[in-house]
Amino acid sequence: MRELELSFNKLQDSGVKRLCDVMKSPHFRLETLRLKDCKITDDGCTSLASALDSNPSHLRELDLSNNYRLQGPGVELLCDLMESPNCRLETLDVKGSPATLTGVRKMSDLEEQDRRDCPSSGLSDRSKYPPCFSNEPGPSDTKVTGRECTAAPVGHEANPSTSETDLDVSEDRREDQLSPDGPEKLNQQIVCGDHNTNDTMHFTPELLNKCEQTSYKFRCPGPGVFQCALTGLVFVMTEGAELLYNTVQWDESLLQSAGRMAAGPLYDIKCSEEAAVCQLHFPHCDIIDAPLPDGLLSVVHITDDGMSILELLEITDTHVVVNVPHLSMLGLIWDVVKRLWTKPVSGQILLFLGQPNPATQRQNLNVLLLPRNIPLDTVRAQHQQSRNIHVPATCRLIKDQSYTVQCPQAVKIQPKKADFYLEFGPNYHPTFEIRLPINTPEVTLRVQDEGRSVWEHDVELIGPAEDSDPPEDKLLLVRSQFVERVSDPVLNQLLDKLLERGVITDGEMQSARTQGRADKARDVMDTVRRKGRAASSVLVSALCELDPVLSRELRLM
Repeated sequence: MRELELSFNKLQDSGVKRLCDVMKSPHFRLETLRLKDCKITDDGCTSLASALDSNPSHLRELDLSNNYRLQGPGVELLCDLMESPNCRLETLDVKGSPATLTGVRKMSDLEEQDRRDCPSSGLSDRSKYPPCFSNEPGPSDTKVTGRECTAAPVGHEANPSTSETDLDVSEDRREDQLSPDGPEKLNQQIVCGDHNTNDTMHFTPELLNKCEQTSYKFRCPGPGVFQCALTGLVFVMTEGAELLYNTVQWDESLLQSAGRMAAGPLYDIKCSEEAAVCQLHFPHCDIIDAPLPDGLLSVVHITDDGMSILELLEITDTHVVVNVPHLSMLGLIWDVVKRLWTKPVSGQILLFLGQPNPATQRQNLNVLLLPRNIPLDTVRAQHQQSRNIHVPATCRLIKDQSYTVQCPQAVKIQPKKADFYLEFGPNYHPTFEIRLPINTPEVTLRVQDEGRSVWEHDVELIGPAEDSDPPEDKLLLVRSQFVERVSDPVLNQLLDKLLERGVITDGEMQSARTQGRADKARDVMDTVRRKGRAASSVLVSALCELDPVLSRELRLM
């Protein structure tokens, strides 16, 4: 075997150390080892350096990219080792981690030493040493080959000189582009220009509910690409920082004066480190079946000084991508002239079942027709007395088009027809109210546009989903029993599953693992409960899978 692919496995340092025991064998013949996003720290990197030092090895390529906890000392050991004529390692990839700059500085120091050794030519003796640090060529890579250190931005060639670095990150050379002066700015250029959405970490933020207003809170553990599982927002980070964001009401008069209208929620975004967020991806509801007209979609930046339009980097099938010079209120807008309103948008059908009325023996099923980029939790916060019925929600809807709902089991449906309005808050009222007999087990719903069905589904109203207690409340009720009875092996498996699903961060997992069993159980329970319904549902499901006996005794299944 010449190549081993272990990327995206939770090897961590302990797994790397076991792998290094094999690498020390004289029979080890591996040439390429990929350990991308394996939760490796400098300790694991040190183990790799030790293994390569003890056995000259055949390894030529080592991929440690997207290991966000690599800080640098371990990478320096590998760089030092690669200076040895016995070491065959040619390519070391650490992009997407704070160690990137350490490698660049290390190579710059080595080149400066070479220049002092060869003052007459001013050039390093590249034949003397093997390549010490290399990122695969591509947009905005930091690349060191032989003795050259360059940073190639999006759509531009890297300057081969070690003393000049071209770091233009946008085609229009915006005035607010980052300066390459200083390591923090260089790191921001690297991360923003070289993110890979395939490496996106999905996270479930902590929910902060107050007066039917939902805020989202999450601490990014380091640089990288992070997507909120509840809003669809994507944050490209240059460093670890805490995010706090929520939706706010649009000022329609401000938009109308500019010939624009809202194309998504308006987000008020704050960050503990202002420069940590270098790029945002906003989910849109346009259907990309043909190129969109230029200028149709924009991102607006609203401050106390007024409104400004940000330059778009890209429009994907699901998101609009922009660099952000500053954080405040940001959101998607349409140009009202360029938008063809007869063209449908991607919509969603949300269902909320109200409490039964014993006096009338009726209960209401509310139907909401909304654009797809409105977060469910924002709507759910306004319907706390009703239970959200989970159904396949996606459909195509046309602005100002009249729709009707058919339901054979209904006693009454009102209104008989309703127009679909492209509105993005602050209030999300039912489009239709369907009045049903109490304990109706199942209904057939059909949403129609002038007699043509745009969405249809058989909806179960009772059964396992009948229990309307939110999962976070269920967990609170069984907290003491959970802490007393859950085993340590189950807790560790729960932590793994919660990390995989983006419910907790790597830092939260590591913090919990250092505690005793009971404190660990309390930490897991309380951390997840604070993150709201979606996170709590993941914990309940994972516990039912890992320990069905305890789950049944706690009446969680």
